[in-house]
Amino acid sequence: MRHSDRGGRRAAAHPDLDHVYAQCSGPGGLRLAEHMADAMGLREGATLLDVGANRGLQTCFLAREYGVTALALDPWDDREDGRPMVDHVIGNARAWGVAHRVLALKAGVPDTGLATGSFDFAYSTTALEMIRAMKGEAGYRDALGEIHRVLAPGGVFGLGEPMHLDVPIPDDLRPYVTRGDFSWAECFSDLDSTVAHVAAVGFEILHAEYAADATAWWDEFARHDPFAKADPDGDPATLRVDAGRWTSFGVIIARKPA
Repeated sequence: MRHSDRGGRRAAAHPDLDHVYAQCSGPGGLRLAEHMADAMGLREGATLLDVGANRGLQTCFLAREYGVTALALDPWDDREDGRPMVDHVIGNARAWGVAHRVLALKAGVPDTGLATGSFDFAYSTTALEMIRAMKGEAGYRDALGEIHRVLAPGGVFGLGEPMHLDVPIPDDLRPYVTRGDFSWAECFSDLDSTVAHVAAVGFEILHAEYAADATAWWDEFARHDPFAKADPDGDPATLRVDAGRWTSFGVIIARKPA
């Protein structure tokens, strides 16, 4: 599996990383969104399903910068204000001037209720690993199968996910990545194992990598994510102890056969 670096010129036009990370979950922010959109070949006029959209800033970025019409799915309520995440999506869509091209639905995978073959592209970042922790590998594969189902033949799926390198957890890191609900050890898998799950539900793998910018994205997350800033002994401490030995970030691009 190879590493690559795709720049981030469009994302660089949005330098307020405190705002970006307050509206996105996990590492990467808009740079991750641009990286994946370019790898997916996202094109103007296409339809996009964003699975686990959080507050939808990435969804709005993709709608505005790439000219897609997007449906943002998220089943959760916001941890800060208790409102449905999808309400935040609509607010962001208005602020970004893409309310005519962004819809939002409070739903998750695999229970979307969407018609088979509805979308040209599907996109998910820092979301499906939570299903692994809640429902195990079988539930994770069910979620991937639903994404495969709702894509049109020839449709492309981009998965960006916190992953770990294919090495044992260092002994000094283990207490950090096994603590609390939804621990990183429960949520994260390695790249090859995740590729195998994506392929098993019927996707053709086009590209898979541990992102070259993974360390930089995690560093940004530790410095700008509001929950990380509020709890420096939590995720930021885990990343400091880890020092790039185990934690990474994987990107997989796959296609539903025509």
